[in-house]
Amino acid sequence: MKTFATGLAAITILAASASITGQPAAAQATSTSDFRNTIANNMRACAPGAGPAVRVTINGVKNSSGKVRVQVYQGTKADWLEKGRWLNRIELPARRGRMTFCVPVPASGTYAIAARHDVNGNGSTDLREDGGAMSNDPSISIFNLGKPSVDKTRFNIGSGVDSMTITMKYFG
Repeated sequence: MKTFATGLAAITILAASASITGQPAAAQATSTSDFRNTIANNMRACAPGAGPAVRVTINGVKNSSGKVRVQVYQGTKADWLEKGRWLNRIELPARRGRMTFCVPVPASGTYAIAARHDVNGNGSTDLREDGGAMSNDPSISIFNLGKPSVDKTRFNIGSGVDSMTITMKYFG
């Protein structure tokens, strides 16, 4: 049963994360809206005295192929996992095991994080290969096959740097 539940969790996270990767990064980054800002993984933005930002450690990256993408959203139902509504995105070559990202946010407030491991780097969600993770590691069950609600993924950031650890989940 645990394997089935883990598989369902991975499918749900990947299906939800498909909405965060609908367009190529370059197309999103050139938008004139206040959203969709592709940034570098600048760990100095998470140094003591910096912020507001969140240091996100992702455990369980299954291999070093492809890319891992982390996106931060406003912690609202209207923005969470909606196509093109992310605020900042960081994308790095995947590294097996643990990866750490420093994700700055515009101001103190409520946010939610979505991460995706695009194992083959094709920019598409491949349910049998790719992985996904979200802030607060929401539990997924057969009764919750939609994307996890923002209530399960949002968190508050003050004026400094907060830290969180999330776990990448895979179907295959």
